[in-house]
Amino acid sequence: MAPETSTHPQDDLRRLQRRTVAVLSLGQILGGVAFGATISLGAVLAAEISGDEAFSGLATAAVTLGTAAFAAPLAAFARRRGRRPALTTGMAVALAGVALVVVGAAASLFPLLLFAFALIGAGQASNLQSRFAATDLATAASRGRDLSIVVWATTIGAVLGPNLVGPGEALGALMGMPALTGPYLFTVAGQGLAILLYLIALRPDPLLTAQAAVAADRSGATRPIAGTDRPRVARYAIVVVAAAHGVMVSVMAMTPVHLLHHGATLTIIGVTISLHIAGMYALAPVFGILADRWGRMPTILLGQALLAASLVLAFLGQDSTVAVTFALVLLGLGWSAATVAGAALLTEASDEARRTRRQGLSDTVMSLVGAGGAIAAGVILGWIGYGGLALVVGMGVLVAVALAPTARSSAPQSEATPT
Repeated sequence: MAPETSTHPQDDLRRLQRRTVAVLSLGQILGGVAFGATISLGAVLAAEISGDEAFSGLATAAVTLGTAAFAAPLAAFARRRGRRPALTTGMAVALAGVALVVVGAAASLFPLLLFAFALIGAGQASNLQSRFAATDLATAASRGRDLSIVVWATTIGAVLGPNLVGPGEALGALMGMPALTGPYLFTVAGQGLAILLYLIALRPDPLLTAQAAVAADRSGATRPIAGTDRPRVARYAIVVVAAAHGVMVSVMAMTPVHLLHHGATLTIIGVTISLHIAGMYALAPVFGILADRWGRMPTILLGQALLAASLVLAFLGQDSTVAVTFALVLLGLGWSAATVAGAALLTEASDEARRTRRQGLSDTVMSLVGAGGAIAAGVILGWIGYGGLALVVGMGVLVAVALAPTARSSAPQSEATPT
């Protein structure tokens, strides 16, 4: 594919940005179905096939490790060839993973099942890259909002996904599929439609267009797109996004198993995870607007406060399904505020030459931390219970808050005040 050049004036770039955000948002709706189904059933399916609940966290760990493995290569691929081929490649790999999940479940092959979940992580890497794709042509005044709109769009698919567990199981039974794999039929449909959407509608490619615009305009008119490099701020943004993700994944991955122990049905578990995912995405535009108006750092700290409140409630109300559900909603809200503001901060703290590489690095680190958290969460749950898990993962919140002054001291005035 030849590089795409741009002779667009600024008005055309703004129109292209609005169209890009709309296409990415629709793609996130479709991709969210896959994410919701995987999270809802992954831990239960892993425990069923392995025969040991201590291994239940390995399903989420495999997805996040797969995300980590594919994030940097897909980011490098995007820089060379554009967002469109990178996004579609990740989703195509995820489709192969879904097929192997069914095979692994049918043959009761736990290693194959974990490998399949790792391939599904490529789809999650594409979904994560989508939010950065929304910033390729954005300016500082709208970067948080544009990014958050794409994050918000995931709400529809991600909330719908867990609630398709019942219908998916019924459909899978009619087709003779192994137990707990029927809902992945909706995953296949969503990912397939997302691939077609990006191939057809994500034109011209936003990243290649941004690269061409920056290269063609040396007068500084595109500086809001190009950005100024601030390595210390970028490093803090990577840390805070990874910490929030590690906290969220650790608790979320063990919630289905914890609720199952307390007599909850798969339907109740699906609703709980749906509400959690709604918390992750539904208010993302609010946090994006706050990040643009209040500043990135205040919004990041708001996210830490929400995460802390969630962990306290999970500890105090661990024996109550209602309390755990509310804790999961707060957990999602805290994740949303921290990751939306953190991703915007990372993007604007990196110049155009380093931006895509750092975005891929951020997704890799975030996924590795999430995988480690999911693996450790299963052990911690069996050792000191759900409440103890909530207290242990609170270390991630403490780290993000403790390091905040280092980013504030090196940030320009525009990052600490409304943009």
